[in-house]
Amino acid sequence: MKLIGRFITYLLFSLSLLSCSVEPEKIEFGKDYCHSCKMNIVDKTHAAQYVTSKGKQFKFDSIECLVNELKSKDEQELAFINVANYANPGEMIPALKASYVISTAIKSPMGMNLSAFKEEKAALEVLQNHDGVIYTWEILKQHISAN
Repeated sequence: MKLIGRFITYLLFSLSLLSCSVEPEKIEFGKDYCHSCKMNIVDKTHAAQYVTSKGKQFKFDSIECLVNELKSKDEQELAFINVANYANPGEMIPALKASYVISTAIKSPMGMNLSAFKEEKAALEVLQNHDGVIYTWEILKQHISAN
């Protein structure tokens, strides 16, 4: 009986640790909707999301919807801010480390022609073949706020 009690205690402790884990959920393309504009999220190359420190999930169909939503948030209170890696559709990468390109050669869901790249090298390669501008996360937010 003592062994069963220990097992139950261990099980409850383990479950409590799992429930405290804050991780981004996978975006279910074609099923999830943008928190900002309410459009269905279908584009694996332009999606974005953030997760609060309490684990609440917010998903977006485009990076510009995410940036506009974050204008009223303190990023320090967020556990994750992720954007889709244009070079590897479906892969989510940390927004603060990504390189961003605005180019009319790459259409995005909300029309800003904004894409994110995990590697700056990949962003620069795109700009070798197309007109556009490269941004860091902080400069991108300033650019979007100004427009």
